[in-house]
Amino acid sequence: MIPVTRRLFLSGTAAAVCALSSGTVLLGPASSALAQTAAPKRGGVLRISVDQAASVIHPLRTRVNPEYLVAELLYSGLTRLGPEMTAEPDLAESWSPDASLTEWTFTLRPGLTFHDGSPCTAKDVVATFTAILDPKTASPARTNVGPIKEVVARDDRTVLIRLQSPFADLPVTLAYTNARIIPAAVIEGDLDSLSRTAIGTGPFKLVSFEPDRKIVVERNPAYYDPARPYVDRVEVLVYPDRTAEASALISGDTDLMMATAPGEFQRLGKASGVKALRVPSGQFLNVNMGCDQKPFSDVRVRKALALTIDRDAMVGFVAGGYGTPGNDSPVSPAYHFHKEMPLRKADVAQAKKLLAEAGYPNGVDLTLIASDKPGTRTDLAVAIREMAKAAGFRIQVQTMPHATYLDQVWKKGNFYVGFYNMQATADAIFSLLYTSDAAWNETRWNNTAFDALVAEARTKTDEAERQALYAKAQQLMHEEIPSVIPVFFDLLAAQRTYVQGYGLHPRGSVFRLDFVSLGADAPKRG
Repeated sequence: MIPVTRRLFLSGTAAAVCALSSGTVLLGPASSALAQTAAPKRGGVLRISVDQAASVIHPLRTRVNPEYLVAELLYSGLTRLGPEMTAEPDLAESWSPDASLTEWTFTLRPGLTFHDGSPCTAKDVVATFTAILDPKTASPARTNVGPIKEVVARDDRTVLIRLQSPFADLPVTLAYTNARIIPAAVIEGDLDSLSRTAIGTGPFKLVSFEPDRKIVVERNPAYYDPARPYVDRVEVLVYPDRTAEASALISGDTDLMMATAPGEFQRLGKASGVKALRVPSGQFLNVNMGCDQKPFSDVRVRKALALTIDRDAMVGFVAGGYGTPGNDSPVSPAYHFHKEMPLRKADVAQAKKLLAEAGYPNGVDLTLIASDKPGTRTDLAVAIREMAKAAGFRIQVQTMPHATYLDQVWKKGNFYVGFYNMQATADAIFSLLYTSDAAWNETRWNNTAFDALVAEARTKTDEAERQALYAKAQQLMHEEIPSVIPVFFDLLAAQRTYVQGYGLHPRGSVFRLDFVSLGADAPKRG
């Protein structure tokens, strides 16, 4: 795998900005960091493993990585996210903005069809985005695809997207995981039916769906690229137990392990016939604090908690050494507009002082909730419990099954551990979690100054101006601490050596399995 370095990422972003500034029609790069080096072999069955169920199959409502994976196999967007965090053609073969960056024209590929044989046209694109922007659909894409005002079909192959304000990142944000194109007929009939079946334009078609055990897809013969996908069939197997999942890869029962814990990574790297994969990312765990409820409505309490944490130690304990310290901003060094700031150091004395000033001179009792998926959530919660004890935080850690966490705690709780992939842009991570209108505004921070900085940065094409605005936004988060972000993770995975054309994507929720093929020594499966 060719590593996606920060230098490589920045060069890709710079090229995209130059194209925008010149008004050039944007196309995908001629080569990809994940591209095949030799002609791939057609055929075979690819078995991949995930560590939790893909419970949601509806492409506009997926929430976790296994669900994003299945949606990507079955559906396509207007654009897709390349390994350099730039937009590549998907259903749209080209696109261009007007001079004001408020109107974008997308041209669809000719002859697109859905899995049921019906044509995919601009009408379906319009219907999809109308559904996404409707709050009743409850799609996370609603606030993450950009400031869309209107989507219009000029003809069967031409889509005009009008924006509420200039937005330079539109082609990238349209590659968002929940912005998959679905049939207008389904939207007009029974949108919820996509929770039980799948009608997309993606490289694979759904064969069977057992969310807790196995999902099977097969090659779509009408896919817009006749050369892809290379494998005939993909089987997604659910392994709740990490050790059993790793053993299945080592034994050859599976071919590709989508994510592995640090404790298994070295074991896998030493196994015969297995290749360990690693890439730096902006994936993080955060401790969400309800900023609209006591005690976290007082910024002094949030600052006190942040000052109890040894961030270098967190990299070792929670990330197993495969990561970098976090500084309470979600924009890691892997992002283009990352702002370097002095790393917040542990200061228990100052933490105790702030806690007393906030009205808790004798400390405070709290319950910190962590889902059992991934297991690093509990690791982080336990580490914070121990580190914060000396300052007067008496924290009880409660771990619960992930499904229960999603139903009862996520977006509702006052103090819990979140887990998020790197997003394509700084705007995307802010708009997903931290602006007042964020799709998943878990902290209820609702800071108008922060909102204004993010909104203004969207309207700029000048790199220096955007850098300055995003720097101020990150500084504000660092000072206000709506959530504690102590560590960023490298992404870790593993594959059998006969798997060709796969590389870890730094976004974490992008997989590109239509580029994967199997070598001659791969097992023959029916």
